[in-house]
Amino acid sequence: MFERSSGILLHPTSLPGAYGIGDLGEAFSWINFLEAAGQQLWQVMPLGPTGYGDSPYQCFSAFAGNPYLISLRLLDEHGFLPEGALEDAPTFPIDTVDYGAVIPFKLDILATSFTHFKGQASDAQRDELAAFREAQGYWLEDYALFMACKEAHGGSAWNDWDADIRTRKPDALSQAKRELAASIDKQVYWQWLFYEQWRAVKDYANSKGIQIIGDIPIFVAFDSADTWANPELFFLADDGNPTVVAGVPPDYYSATGQRWGNPLYRWDVMKKTDYAWWVKRFQSTLDFFDIARVDHFRGFEAYWEIPASEPTAVKGRWVRGPGQDFFDALKRQLGDLPVIAEDLGVITAGVNALRDDNHFPGMRVLQFAFAGDPTDPYLPHNYVHNTVVYTGTHDNDTTLGWYQQTGDGEKDFIRRYLARGDDDVVWELIRTAFASIAVFAIAPLQDVLRLDGHARMNLPGAASGNWGWRFTWEIIEDWLASSLYDLTHLYGRTPFEAPQDTPYRQSQTESDVEDA
Repeated sequence: MFERSSGILLHPTSLPGAYGIGDLGEAFSWINFLEAAGQQLWQVMPLGPTGYGDSPYQCFSAFAGNPYLISLRLLDEHGFLPEGALEDAPTFPIDTVDYGAVIPFKLDILATSFTHFKGQASDAQRDELAAFREAQGYWLEDYALFMACKEAHGGSAWNDWDADIRTRKPDALSQAKRELAASIDKQVYWQWLFYEQWRAVKDYANSKGIQIIGDIPIFVAFDSADTWANPELFFLADDGNPTVVAGVPPDYYSATGQRWGNPLYRWDVMKKTDYAWWVKRFQSTLDFFDIARVDHFRGFEAYWEIPASEPTAVKGRWVRGPGQDFFDALKRQLGDLPVIAEDLGVITAGVNALRDDNHFPGMRVLQFAFAGDPTDPYLPHNYVHNTVVYTGTHDNDTTLGWYQQTGDGEKDFIRRYLARGDDDVVWELIRTAFASIAVFAIAPLQDVLRLDGHARMNLPGAASGNWGWRFTWEIIEDWLASSLYDLTHLYGRTPFEAPQDTPYRQSQTESDVEDA
């Protein structure tokens, strides 16, 4: 299904921009850079609306888009804001996201846009919004009501709401829809804006020969519209709280394991509907993206079940997942799936068989390759073609930061394997990834820029301080795109001709976006 190519991992929040957080309006210049660098893949993390901790892996919906990613510049250019609405915007840091400052500012401007739209929209725009609402109604109405109720309850989790709303009593839901109609309409409007802007971004990327790899976490957040609207699909008590939660057991890296806290699925109930909820989720994901990276793929074969009363992941048990029956059902209804299986960690023969029987490429991370011996499966000479190789991922330190912290024995192995010294170990590892037999080779932008651990995106287990890194065009040297193109072309990973000029630093004009 896939052809030999390469790409860069960069979440949209890390893009440059004037309003404190990377947004979709800045993605067009980024796509121009990818084209100039000969890259055919852009990998992002989940694009859903984030909550506490700002993690894209803990979203309020598996279907919705994140309003924080809506481009205010494009709204202003296309008349979706009143004149002068952005004139008094505060000054934000340019190299990090200050979520505490950005979120209230952005939501206030988006609320202003909604009010402006209600008074100024054309009949054609209102018809487009209505058509979007109807087409996406299977998830959108529950999500919009969920967010409106959450706002009405001061942002608290849904299991703390009034009992009748929490348990979705029909009369209470009808009353809430009447009383919160304006807030519901606002949420629908924001989703329409996001979907329209993202569609333009994806269309533009595809027009440049670039495919977007998105992320589909196996589990959803407890405090989400998905859990609240579909309680029968999860192991929940009568009060709405989970009875068991997700995580992974203790291992070499953690004596207490990882207690993620996501509610676990009742796979037996899902099977009775031929996994209808999951079919819709995959359909939605593959509308957003060209390729889906399935996070924690091993959970479909077996997952670690932790009693919700336990504070750590020590006390738990392995429970059989839906296995091949699940993927057979998806294939019957959706055809062949363009999926990458995230199969990192301790993987069993059963997980390998599930991945290989469905012809999904697995993942290999070079940062994991040098702690053992020449038989290590993460070393490139042990790869099979149907593999995606990364220098590192969003959960790792940057490759330079990792190398600086690596022990002498591991560094010696790296030097001997690369037949190079320490002078430019990051790009030598990128070169090794691109030269490998793996069908896809991907590097985070931080590695392409040779940045140290200060540019790390996420430190698993840390409650705050994650997901904030941003780049600026000033740190993209003029030679970078051509150097990356040469490396990519050398190892047969791009059919692109190197562009004669690279005007990627400039944001796209209004006409460029309309053309896209």
